[in-house]
Amino acid sequence: MSIIKAITDFLWGWPLIILIVSVSLVFSFQLKFLQFRKFGFIMKNTFGKMFEKNTSGEGTVTPFQAVSTALAATVGVGNIAGVGVAIAAGGPGAVFWMWAVAFIAMIAKYAEITLAVKYREKNAENGEFHGGPMYYIKNGLGKNFAWLSILWSIIFTFMMFIGGFVQANSMAEVLYESFNVKKVVVGIILAILTGAVIVGGIKTIGKFAEKVIPLMAIIYVIASMVVIVINGQNVLPAFKSIFHDAFNGSAALGGFAGSSLIMAMRNGFARGVYSNESGMGTAPVAHSSATTSYAAKQGLWGLFEVFVDTIIICTMSALVILTSGVLENGKEGAALTASAFRASLGRSGDVVVAICIILFAFTTALVDGYYSETGFIYSTKTTKFAKPFRILYCLGMILGAVGGLQAIWGLFDFFMAFEVIINLIVILKLRKDVVDETEKYFNSLEVKNMNSKKTSINI
Repeated sequence: MSIIKAITDFLWGWPLIILIVSVSLVFSFQLKFLQFRKFGFIMKNTFGKMFEKNTSGEGTVTPFQAVSTALAATVGVGNIAGVGVAIAAGGPGAVFWMWAVAFIAMIAKYAEITLAVKYREKNAENGEFHGGPMYYIKNGLGKNFAWLSILWSIIFTFMMFIGGFVQANSMAEVLYESFNVKKVVVGIILAILTGAVIVGGIKTIGKFAEKVIPLMAIIYVIASMVVIVINGQNVLPAFKSIFHDAFNGSAALGGFAGSSLIMAMRNGFARGVYSNESGMGTAPVAHSSATTSYAAKQGLWGLFEVFVDTIIICTMSALVILTSGVLENGKEGAALTASAFRASLGRSGDVVVAICIILFAFTTALVDGYYSETGFIYSTKTTKFAKPFRILYCLGMILGAVGGLQAIWGLFDFFMAFEVIINLIVILKLRKDVVDETEKYFNSLEVKNMNSKKTSINI
């Protein structure tokens, strides 16, 4: 495990940061910085159409159900703990670099989702659409790379199965520490609740996610805004420290050790990418089930997803920490974020953090189960074992809740690194397909009609 940890720490340092940023810049130039150039169009056709039910094209779930499912995995404990880790290690300047990598790397998520929809397949047994890196590796690169698609799906199956254990452990720890609830009880309850949702597959998960994810995000953002308003006098100094320390590093203060420019960049980049999952290949599995008329149209939801995760929710966590005056207390991760809420809201701050972590971890566990099942179905080429697999995954929640999972966390990160490396190289290889699908959508009658309506209104 010490060898695996050393490899993981190395890969999740500059090598993967450089790879993700480099691939994202290639796509940004080839797509003429679509994420900035069409930002208004993207928000209007994602955020502005969140609850539309009537969508043309084929698919299993609505576009918003697909993005809610993906956000259920993306918006997780990392938004609370990851930001705390970044600021504790890299100082306030890490927040700036978290924003920077979000705007740069969101185009990688757009690319992988576009490819996932383009190369998805309809399952003959249940009529559901499935896609993701394993499908665009096989269908995009050709039969000579079928072995790589199977390898990716096997690692993906194992990794996301273990991911459910990790989420169960996070919930059990929070409930035990905050309310003294026995971990095995948490595991059993979680197994039952998870089973009740995932037994219906992606349709049930999508319906659940579209109701819970907005609520979950709103609760956290409102609680964060309350803390920020309470500490309103510190908001401007917080922003000043973010921009100043992004290029100058941070001086030591109390229990805070200070940081260099390099530490700020590394921690901001690493935590930002880890939080929004750009280029990881996980979100495309959910998005490939969406009902959509164009692959690139669904890709726009990936840009929206990164914006919500990093620019909105991670920023809330950062401002809560920086305005509460707790940075020098020597804590990091979720403990630092929790101490910030506690400093401003008292005991109710602990309750807020506990509720948010429970919601974040539970929704992530649901989607991890779906992701793992998708990899399993691809690897075995049949759906006949899908329900037994779901039962096994739910039982794993009990094991995850009572187990000490430091070793499994290490394995999860280790395999995730190789998943990312493979996925980024593949989407870079298939970049012409992304460009073609983008041009097809923005030159379509659908978009032209939108533009003509806008022109007539302006006239």
